Amino acid sequence: MLVWVLYDIEKDRSRTKAAKACERAGLYRVQFSCFLGTLTPAQKTTLTLQLEELIDEEKDKVYIFPMSQDELRQTVLLGQAFDKKLVKDEVSALFF
Repeated sequence: MLVWVLYDIEKDRSRTKAAKACERAGLYRVQFSCFLGTLTPAQKTTLTLQLEELIDEEKDKVYIFPMSQDELRQTVLLGQAFDKKLVKDEVSALFF
């Protein structure tokens, strides 16, 4: 399943660990706290549990949004929608 993972995590160390967990899961970074990619249901569950352990539930926010390929293709990208230093061709290919 195609997913977006977005987060707002206060502590630098936890935020860094969250980014590494997303990358290990095979997601691509599209902004500093925003990842996109394909996960199996088991991978999504594993990532959810890993992120849950890292955050302070009183302060931090994590969003995991599923999205179909058709919905992704309908996404409107404006301005500098992706950080070009972070985004790989694999991400661009998902949109076109």
